[in-house]
Amino acid sequence: MTTMADRLSGVLGAKTAKALAASLDLHTVADLLRHYPRRYARRGELTDIVGLELGEYATVLARIESTKRRPMKNRRGQILEVVLTDGSRRMSCAFFGQEWREKELRPGRSGLFAGKVSAFRSNLQLSNPEYELFDDDDDSSSTVDSFVKQIIPVYPAAAGITSWAVSRAVRQVLDTLDPVDDPLPEVLCAEHGLTDLDTALRRIHRPESQEELDSARERLKWDEALSIQLIFAQRRQSEVSDPAPACPRIDDGIAAAFDERLPFELTEGQREVGEAVAADLATAHPMNRLLQGEVGSGKTIVALRAMLQVIDAGRQAAMLAPTEVLAAQHARSLRELLGDLGKAGELGAADPATKVTLLTGSMSAKERKHALLEAASGEAGIVVGTHALIQDHVTFADLALAVVDEQHRFGVEQRDALRTRGADGTSPHVLVMTATPIPRTVAMTVYGDLETSALRQLPSGRSPIATTVVPVAEKPSWLDRAWQRITEEVGKGRQAYVVCPRIGDEPPGDTGDRRPPIAVLDLVPMLEQGPLHGLRIGVLHGRQPTEDKDAVMRAFAAGEVDVLVATTVVEVGVNVPNATVMAIMDAERFGVSQLHQLRGRVGRGSEPGLCLLVTEMPDGTSTRQRLAAVESTTDGFELSKLDLELRREGDILGAAQSGTKSALKLLSLLDDEDVIARARTVAQQVVGADPELAGSPGLARMVAEVIDSERAEYLEKS
Repeated sequence: MTTMADRLSGVLGAKTAKALAASLDLHTVADLLRHYPRRYARRGELTDIVGLELGEYATVLARIESTKRRPMKNRRGQILEVVLTDGSRRMSCAFFGQEWREKELRPGRSGLFAGKVSAFRSNLQLSNPEYELFDDDDDSSSTVDSFVKQIIPVYPAAAGITSWAVSRAVRQVLDTLDPVDDPLPEVLCAEHGLTDLDTALRRIHRPESQEELDSARERLKWDEALSIQLIFAQRRQSEVSDPAPACPRIDDGIAAAFDERLPFELTEGQREVGEAVAADLATAHPMNRLLQGEVGSGKTIVALRAMLQVIDAGRQAAMLAPTEVLAAQHARSLRELLGDLGKAGELGAADPATKVTLLTGSMSAKERKHALLEAASGEAGIVVGTHALIQDHVTFADLALAVVDEQHRFGVEQRDALRTRGADGTSPHVLVMTATPIPRTVAMTVYGDLETSALRQLPSGRSPIATTVVPVAEKPSWLDRAWQRITEEVGKGRQAYVVCPRIGDEPPGDTGDRRPPIAVLDLVPMLEQGPLHGLRIGVLHGRQPTEDKDAVMRAFAAGEVDVLVATTVVEVGVNVPNATVMAIMDAERFGVSQLHQLRGRVGRGSEPGLCLLVTEMPDGTSTRQRLAAVESTTDGFELSKLDLELRREGDILGAAQSGTKSALKLLSLLDDEDVIARARTVAQQVVGADPELAGSPGLARMVAEVIDSERAEYLEKS
């Protein structure tokens, strides 16, 4: 018999086990049985072709519509072109030198076709795909047992192993599998109406009805949700005991003076969030709060008021930005907002006043030494910088608050270093800010140990931004028109951005069958000699010296540069109200939320903004769906949901980015809010009564299975 811990080589044989390991990273019976079907097909129901992605290894259930042969151009032989349909859309399969397959690939037959998705003449294509056919009129002719079932599992596959090969391996394992121990207490299963784990694992792979499939999915989703919520409940429990510097609000300090001088009224959201932050800072336990809000919604004011409350308590605050460009801009912005309240030690300083100090890695030795002294002595009430701010050799007199801007740009190690910066063994309060809206279920799960706040008001005084997809492959003349639009805007005295995914002085990396991404340093001379000839073009990217980047941004802000060709260093924080148009090259290489962030750089003044999403991706791919969604709405919260749907959740418990092997196999952070909320409540109750899960060995085992040593270290630091 077979157990979950057995190696696949001993159960399936060396050849199949090697293919599963090499292609799908599956090594044990547990790995294979947790490799759930991606979807389920029913006889007669064909796979939607719309939404396939170029470069992905896809398995589609489709019907053959037609076949034809044509000669190959560069060598002898013929190409057999098979047109597949899902009933509404078509794609082709190309078999090179395999015209003999025409006898079995007859119009009207259906089957599974698996291969790498490519494009030929702007149409989707599978080249030399593997396939399994079945005859709708005679189930007994099928070569795969699962095809005779009403419900056909379709597994995530890869080059080297097909969905139906995975299905055969799963069937072979299930036929010899011992009953699987259930980690959930029976009382918990009964209370929530959950089937046992052994039954769920068998039914998820071999359901005989929709009811069986639904009950299996519900149980396995519950296990994922509960495992994660138990982990976060344990983290919250341990953090409650950490000491933090209490910084209660006072009535006659710098914070009150700043509020009196504000030239505008705080929004209701800013006041509400500000009160919550102020209450957190007054306690002797670390604040861990996530503040999200659209670009321009006023997060910086909320953060500055929190920093001033800390300064009133005689302590320091630090602000971390993802890039040196943004760090420098934050420092300038804070000084401007504070005015004479930010000029401590200078002539004309207010009483009370503080000092804002910038500290980055590329400063000169003299500048760095001076900034380090200001941080270490306490002369600087606010220290702004990049990750260089939390290196071991940087010390603070009494750091009580760390504000982290766009925290998804920072690694776990940097966030860990922040927590060791408090004085007298205390942990600083932490305020995490993001302009990327986060769905509630994501915040509840990914940021399970953070309190969350949102500024939802749309930026006041902002002009509308129109967004248009420029499909170069289908309509090459549209790109010429895009450059004309930029020229027209500059002719009206306005400015433009052109954003590229790569700098150009680095190797492009493995691009597969696609050309390398467009690079700033390659595009600039083409524009200077071509469609933007005569315009003043500036260059901005992350590898420039800090003084060069600052000089370019100052020149652009002053109107001395017409077009700024840049990488995503302009994504956050850059504010040039005169910029009205942005062209994003190879837009498909950016995420939905990133595209939304980028286009927020235009339309910041009195004139409307225009964002052009330039792409060569063919229509009908999931990428074009994604770009069309960005084109259709400027609602960041809606786009964040779409972004999550398209990218999947990724490994939310590890350092890996979305799109990699995920700890979440079935649970959807968007669709399963009820499951997550119920699991969260149970986890809090269980951990509250038994923090180490000593009395619940099954639950402790569930947590241990989710958290390997690498993830445990990650969680400890994050």
